[in-house]
Amino acid sequence: MSTKPAMVLQGLEPYLTAIEEQMKAAMAFPRAEELSPYYGMMFYHLGWMDETLSPRTQRSGKRVRPLLSLLSCEACGGDWRQALPAAAAVEIVHNFSLIHDDIEDHSLERRHRPTLWSLWGPAQAINAGDGLFIIGHLALHHLLTQGVSTAKAVRALRALDETCLKLTEGQYLDLSFEEQDTVSVQMYLQMIDGKTAALIGCATHLGSLLATDDAEIIGRYRQFGRQLGLAFQITDDILGIWGQEETTGKGVGEDIVSKKKSLPVVYALETGDVELREIYAQDEIRIPQVQVVIERLDKLGAREYATKMASRHSELALDTLESTGTKNRAQDKLRELALLLVERQY
Repeated sequence: MSTKPAMVLQGLEPYLTAIEEQMKAAMAFPRAEELSPYYGMMFYHLGWMDETLSPRTQRSGKRVRPLLSLLSCEACGGDWRQALPAAAAVEIVHNFSLIHDDIEDHSLERRHRPTLWSLWGPAQAINAGDGLFIIGHLALHHLLTQGVSTAKAVRALRALDETCLKLTEGQYLDLSFEEQDTVSVQMYLQMIDGKTAALIGCATHLGSLLATDDAEIIGRYRQFGRQLGLAFQITDDILGIWGQEETTGKGVGEDIVSKKKSLPVVYALETGDVELREIYAQDEIRIPQVQVVIERLDKLGAREYATKMASRHSELALDTLESTGTKNRAQDKLRELALLLVERQY
């Protein structure tokens, strides 16, 4: 039975509203008038402004990571409001990584809108991404105004810093794989563990850290997030090839043209398929070849393999969550959200 987004998000609107308010508060500091366009680019990417840098009201982005932070905190017996600085920090850092990711992948669209670099150029987009990276770290300092001890705030800052390093390691591997003929499934898993799973694991880690001193419980919530992150990225890989452009907000065949070593491709190349290897050995993959690649992937069972792998990591995530022994509404919402992320079509 599929998990419906409306049912999962029911009752979570106060969390989502508080997340937006906390993120905006983290960026509300005095600045010179001539810097308005600089911060306007960040606001555009975060969904708060349009291409003319005029305000827009609709929320942009799923805000999955901050939700996981707040619910993990509440599930562990904490006050989710105390974790808002951590939730905002994780989401802002996530968006820094997306800006840079779009530049590195030459992506023209994200969330059904032009990417920041495609509007203002890669140089200024890098600048805006760097700014969000720092603002995300500054946002975490607000833990001290929420009654969090200095020692615990320092632990949270260290966890975020270590995660950011792991994230860039994963991004390095992702880019380097585009130039490699042979990438194993194990190498792929190492890459997405850094690129995607680390930050989702950090989200649940920070939430639980702010609610309890039980190291074992904190470790289990972090592992829940990490396994969920692996399942999340594999699902993304599937949607990047077989998803609908109007639903995903991403160009059809984008991952194939950029020679991304997503899990379906890695699996199919490991079978030794000659035609597929010849295509990926080219300097570039042309648009007319995208359909040929998809047909080869279908014939080799790559989609089924990736779907089973996503399910496996999803089950590991849910088993880890269950092993905490926690039983409350927030825990139920974490379980529902995890299922939604793996079953999604966007």
